[in-house]
Amino acid sequence: MHDIQDYRAGGRSLPWPPSARRFADLVGDLVPSLPPGSSPTAGEVVDTHGTTVIAVKYNEGVLNLGDRRATANMAVMFDRAEKVITLDDYTLMAISGSFARGMEIARYLQHAFKYYRRTEMQEMSLEGKISEVSRAIAGNLPMALQGIGAFLPITSAYDPKTNEGRIFFYDGMGARFETAEFGAAGSGSERIRGAFDYIIRTRKPFRAMTLAEALRECLILLDIAADLDAATGGFTKVLPIARAITREGIVDIGIDVMRQAVAEVAEGGRRRAEGEA
Repeated sequence: MHDIQDYRAGGRSLPWPPSARRFADLVGDLVPSLPPGSSPTAGEVVDTHGTTVIAVKYNEGVLNLGDRRATANMAVMFDRAEKVITLDDYTLMAISGSFARGMEIARYLQHAFKYYRRTEMQEMSLEGKISEVSRAIAGNLPMALQGIGAFLPITSAYDPKTNEGRIFFYDGMGARFETAEFGAAGSGSERIRGAFDYIIRTRKPFRAMTLAEALRECLILLDIAADLDAATGGFTKVLPIARAITREGIVDIGIDVMRQAVAEVAEGGRRRAEGEA
């Protein structure tokens, strides 16, 4: 597939109908190439992105955590974005990348799961749910190839057949992979990927941690990502959003619990600093 820039630069002919070519030319006028550090002006369309999201197993299920920052180029567009979305009573999706497409697909999946439950009089299987997510990502590929609308989610679910939480991540074409301990997506995830393995090897597996322990470790990882990645908001200004999945369903991590966990992380850092001094 040729992209919009090839068409506007006079490259090879695109196999599109004339109306699509006129639309592509219009979009190309609306979405010019912006140099690093520049800001969009009136009339320009800029894709808002959300990063960073983390999912880890713990002894009762799966914990999902995401910072609240949404960016467009070098600008912070919003600092209250919710990136951990409830799809149904036993499924969560943490989104990174295009916030608009991520939310649109999340709403589609919510409707699809509910429609199946009402028409078939039973829950969609876990295999069906994660396959539906793959299909949605694959259907978004044309937009992603044009440089807009790309997003990569992490899907978490509690599996009653195996009596455990499960975590799935995807590539840009919809291929899915299951991880045994953790998953992360977004620009900040690249900076902390090795830290997950370090925690497992030096402390203990995430699946053996309590919810409180897993939450503290995720907050530390998010704080490291925020130090190394400008698009990640961390937790110093706005508390992250956190949800967990257990055998009983979705659990929202309340503000008081988050504040207590943040205080414990800060206290641990202070003690380490005093010990080094």
